[in-house]
Amino acid sequence: AVDESELLTVPDGWKEPAFTREDNPKGLLEESSFATLFPKYREAYLKECWPLVQKALGEHYVNAALDLIEGSMTVTTTKKTFDPYAIIRARDLIKLLARSVPFEQAVRILQDDVACDIIKIGSLVRKRETFIKRRARLLGPKGSTLKALELLTNCYIMVQGNTVSALGPFSGLKEVRKVVLDTMKNIHPIYNIKTLMIKRELAKDPELRTQSWERFLPKFKRKNLKKRKEPKKKNTKKEYTPFPPPQPESQIDKELASGEYFLKERQKKRKQMEEIKAKQADAVKRRQEERNKAFIPPKEKPAVKTKKASTEKKIDIEAIKEKVKNAKKKKLGALPEEEVKLKMAADEKKKKKK
Repeated sequence: AVDESELLTVPDGWKEPAFTREDNPKGLLEESSFATLFPKYREAYLKECWPLVQKALGEHYVNAALDLIEGSMTVTTTKKTFDPYAIIRARDLIKLLARSVPFEQAVRILQDDVACDIIKIGSLVRKRETFIKRRARLLGPKGSTLKALELLTNCYIMVQGNTVSALGPFSGLKEVRKVVLDTMKNIHPIYNIKTLMIKRELAKDPELRTQSWERFLPKFKRKNLKKRKEPKKKNTKKEYTPFPPPQPESQIDKELASGEYFLKERQKKRKQMEEIKAKQADAVKRRQEERNKAFIPPKEKPAVKTKKASTEKKIDIEAIKEKVKNAKKKKLGALPEEEVKLKMAADEKKKKKK
């Protein structure tokens, strides 16, 4: 008894045996050929590397021809070709070379475990400016986003013109196609790169190989940041009624309701003149009010009151008068009276001693 989970998984390091001449000793019955055109700017590079292309295809007994006049590459099988799938690989090789993939990478398509995918992105976006922005988003700043995608998928990716050429294992090509198409649908590649990183870590755990990974993967919701602009005039639909709207009153009906219909022609004219005069009087009154506005003086601001000098400290007038009297008695440069008396007394004592 063998466990079913073991039958579903491929053992690590297992490879399908290579297809040899013993598998198909009689070769092919019919000759097959494929041709593809290439742009003018690829002519110089293809002319330089074409001997290497012929040598690589010659190992699988496939002929290759380069026509520089028509600008085309052709691959055909020979009588010695034993692998029927070799012509398909040769067709993919010339397609990749036409899409600016270097020969060193394109020649890997001849290996059994390598496939290619050419994704057309030119018709996915209407506006040319939007297409260029989204294509640049796929590349990332200095090609960092594309390099991260190559490391996670083990694929070589080449963005050129209106196509994206990818070269690598089948599982990686599937992820590359999803990321490229999502980017053109305005979904940033960083979200898919995060998912691929989580898947890479989960694949290392042998217990989780047979389980669903949906619970571990992030779910990104699309948000509309810009709200739709509401129109200034909103047309509101009225409720439907089977009855038609009431018919508007005619001039005769209005005159009948007000009683003007029964007035004479002279009375009607007099009434009209009175209405005209009343309107004229109102207009004259309004004009007069407008003129009078120019003669109305503007409101003056209240004057700022000056603060009165503080009279808290009372001046002693009597003390000042005494100081003035004492100053008048004194002579300029003279000694005070007490000092003069003391000096005179000292002079008398000196005279007595003599």
